[in-house]
Amino acid sequence: MISRLRLALVLGSVTALGPLSIDMYLPSLPTLEAELAASPASVQHTLAAYFFGMALGQLFYGPLSDRLGRKLPLAAGLGIFLLASVGCAIAWSVQSLIALRFVQALGGCAGMVIARATIRDLYVGADAARMFSAMVLVMGLAPILAPLAGGYVLVHGGWRTIFWVLAAFGTVALVATLAALPETLERSTRRTGSLGDALGRIRSVARDARFVVPGMLLALPFAAVFAYISSAPFVLIQYFGVRVEAFGWFFGANALGLIAGSQMNSRLLRRARSAVILRRAIRLQTMMALVLLATATTGAGGLPGVVLPLFFVVASIGFIAPNASAIAMTPFGADAGTASALLGTCQALAGVVATVAVGFMPGSGAVPMAAVIAACTVLAWVIDTFGRRRP
Repeated sequence: MISRLRLALVLGSVTALGPLSIDMYLPSLPTLEAELAASPASVQHTLAAYFFGMALGQLFYGPLSDRLGRKLPLAAGLGIFLLASVGCAIAWSVQSLIALRFVQALGGCAGMVIARATIRDLYVGADAARMFSAMVLVMGLAPILAPLAGGYVLVHGGWRTIFWVLAAFGTVALVATLAALPETLERSTRRTGSLGDALGRIRSVARDARFVVPGMLLALPFAAVFAYISSAPFVLIQYFGVRVEAFGWFFGANALGLIAGSQMNSRLLRRARSAVILRRAIRLQTMMALVLLATATTGAGGLPGVVLPLFFVVASIGFIAPNASAIAMTPFGADAGTASALLGTCQALAGVVATVAVGFMPGSGAVPMAAVIAACTVLAWVIDTFGRRRP
């Protein structure tokens, strides 16, 4: 049996590619706008393209990992991520960067899918939720360190150097996967059949209420966080005048809250059910999102009035993600890869919608971001309230 520590370290590292690829280059968005002679909307499309690539790629890796095992598809995805990161570093226009970011996501999302499926191969229920919490502890370092590193790399090396750093991290993740991660899906339990059979399993899981409700309760809170991620550079740097080098400290504080929440969640699971913790975390996130909307609209509190409720919105994910993931995947042991892929696809598509919605939302400053965050969290609260009443 693989040790929990080694499993958490390896899976946390490959899953961290997603946050790293998003968060590390966030401080460079205003710079990209100037250097590539691009509009603010087209620069934000480099984020939307990454989210869209995550959505499509995960649907591919899930059924594939149920059929071929976990290790081979993961290694292939990491290889794609590595090559696409090099391509991003030498991109010649914002259009080429958008396309390469899409390919980069197609590779990087393998870790997100297969990490969840690997945990489901080995654990169920509260044990799975604890392992998800441990993985969040490892991968949570990425959103703390990535914006800080990205800001300093941007100042001293330029935005292209950020993608060279991502290529180096992808190389480390690939080596760790090949050297330290065992295959967790036995040959006797692997799926067989045609592409039509795989599509049929996707439809079957997607229609199951045991998956749909917790899946939405995972996707919508993450959509709120994606709205924050895509807007933070413009809100903090351009609107509030935060220095590029200091941007990472604000971003890292929220990520630290997420890590703290995940570790508190692991302790709470010893005396409370996952569903109860999930419900209370969704209520907390909704309340804080409404406070954020009020302060952003009225201007009350200035920068602290925006930053403080945002902290709790993001920290709530530390409770929501492990429990919603465990609840959604527990009934689908034979289709763990497929269920994991659908979870990730829902998250990514919600992120695309939230990112685009912020751009179309009227208002200035933090108002568009706060409005989208509030809409996502209120909808999650509604689904939780009425979803629990289903017989």
